[in-house]
Amino acid sequence: MQVPIIDLDEWVTSRNVAVAEAVDQACSTVGFMQIIGHGVAPDVIQTMLAASDEFFVLPLAEKLLAVPPHPGINRGYAALGAEALSYSLGVAPSLPDLFEAFNVGPEHVDRSDPVVVADPHQFFAPNVWPARPASMRSAISAYFDEAQRVAVMLTDIFSVALGLPDGWFAPFVDRSTVTMRTIRYERRHGDVDPAPVQMRMGAHTDYGMVTVLYADPVPGLQIVGPDGFWHDVVPVPGALLVNLGDLTAQWTNDRWRSTLHRVVPPPADSQGAAVRRSAAFFFDANHDAVISCVPTCRSVDRPAKYPTVVAGEHLIAKVMGPRTMTVSTAVDTAGERKDVV
Repeated sequence: MQVPIIDLDEWVTSRNVAVAEAVDQACSTVGFMQIIGHGVAPDVIQTMLAASDEFFVLPLAEKLLAVPPHPGINRGYAALGAEALSYSLGVAPSLPDLFEAFNVGPEHVDRSDPVVVADPHQFFAPNVWPARPASMRSAISAYFDEAQRVAVMLTDIFSVALGLPDGWFAPFVDRSTVTMRTIRYERRHGDVDPAPVQMRMGAHTDYGMVTVLYADPVPGLQIVGPDGFWHDVVPVPGALLVNLGDLTAQWTNDRWRSTLHRVVPPPADSQGAAVRRSAAFFFDANHDAVISCVPTCRSVDRPAKYPTVVAGEHLIAKVMGPRTMTVSTAVDTAGERKDVV
């Protein structure tokens, strides 16, 4: 199975409809794509990775100072073993996941916005920046802004790919709930091997609209392909990975896939330390957006499969499952694909 490679430069320069057609094909089959021509400068990526590296190698006691006060606050440090992502699918694993993460949202939030004021879960809480490294705030923020630019461009392409009017998604994402996680998977010298069923990140689908993912070009990421089996995904040089979330699967009546994926540990017989880094930017629609099947994805013969949902309510139900180690109550789009978990 191949994850399609799509050059966005042709969209930027000429809005070439062939790009939208390629996106539709990728989203309808694999649910993942590799994008090149995205315009994110390599030095922005490398600076973000360097700052993240400096943070994650700090003593644990220092990193724990950046833990948010409540699991619903999607900011700050998540320690090794603090989450189990398969809970978001309604699957209860026996062991937690083997990753560390640092979560950020927008630096500038309109605190007078009624949606922000009324939010009971502090989804729009201020970022929790650590004291060290001093470069982390600027480095992460610079990459965050670039990833958001790419995500907005993708929603523009989505409108054309789905046969909708230009800019159809814009009113749903002009105050988008956005979160970015820099993630580190590390096996240190002397670490015991994980249990046979334990993942670096458990099988899950993403929760919202679209994810823009930087991933080190090393093995670990696996996705469930159209054949129902797990396949390794290693991005080509310079590419960012893009996948869809559950809200988009609901929006498109499963015309587009919210693809099941996971991160597996290194082989048990590999020796020494092993590090894998990623940065996942989640672009998740306005918190108060009402999501129901788009007009071009339903018909008399293909009625809407999913109930209407409010984006923010869906997101918090998904987020809280893995962090409280309880089964998520959110609408499930994985269906029978969970048989491979």
